[in-house]
Amino acid sequence: MKRISLTQYLVEEQRLHNSIPAELRLLIEVVARACKTISHAVSKGALGEVLGSAGSENVQGEVQKKLDVLSNEILLEANEWGGHLAAMASEEMETIHPIPNRYPKGEYMLLFDPLDGSSNIDVNVSIGTIFSVLKAPEGMKEPSEKDFLQPGVKQVAAGYAVYGPQTVLVLTTGDGVNCFTLDREMGSWVLTQRDMQIPAETKEYAINASNARHWYPPVKRYIDELQSGDTGPRGKNFNMRWIASMVADVHRILNRGGVFMYPADAREPDKPGKLRLMYEANPMAFIVEQAGGAATNGKQRILDIQPQKLHERVAVFLGSKSEVERVTGYHNQ
Repeated sequence: MKRISLTQYLVEEQRLHNSIPAELRLLIEVVARACKTISHAVSKGALGEVLGSAGSENVQGEVQKKLDVLSNEILLEANEWGGHLAAMASEEMETIHPIPNRYPKGEYMLLFDPLDGSSNIDVNVSIGTIFSVLKAPEGMKEPSEKDFLQPGVKQVAAGYAVYGPQTVLVLTTGDGVNCFTLDREMGSWVLTQRDMQIPAETKEYAINASNARHWYPPVKRYIDELQSGDTGPRGKNFNMRWIASMVADVHRILNRGGVFMYPADAREPDKPGKLRLMYEANPMAFIVEQAGGAATNGKQRILDIQPQKLHERVAVFLGSKSEVERVTGYHNQ
């Protein structure tokens, strides 16, 4: 079988669909290279002295792990000098990161969650990186937070890497979803799955069940139906899977169907959800929709939400289309 590298794939896509200009291709390659570096650090674990807390908090008030800080640095440094970007934004940083003046500026803007699933780092469970690419607004001089506040439909590319038993990179540029596996010996990303499609029917769901007592009625109703099994209204048994690492949960859904839920709940009624719209929900929603699935906040399509601030939070229901439509319907009744 002929092996197709990430670079070859991107070049051929540009020839076929004219959707990946050279600057965007280079940007994706740089992000992929940074993910390779993060994968290497993750795989060293205790041997690389990267486990444990960094003793600092991020802008979200969450205690940072050493790997959170390291991954953020790797992504910033890799993407600063290439000339494809106007600015970056990270879940770990309070405000945007403009490209330093000594480097040329490009027309794209990169957002990322450098290390998703941090609670899994020290127990050797899959974690990952999520990224989203936007175009800088026309005529933008000095980038500001406002320039980043574009709805998810404006994304030109999105992807995630999973650092698990294999390191994989899942990517969309708006023309389907493809998966690349890192060949560690060769140091290259190899195309291993083309045009990934989320199975329409599913018997799996992912939710943090420890929050059940705080759920709102639509979520309770939906989960009760799933848990009542083949004697209940759904007429079949469902399994629950929860890895507490969005990249790993979404990757499973992409491969074998299912629905992933992180709803708002009654603990903090003024909070619309826990996951970040710009760094997690938008890129994942783009990928999931491109793979034939659906993604909503319980009321509306995630990609249609107009962000109001850089670190905005949102409820998330994504995965197999029919399930997402059902639970969204319960919210809208």
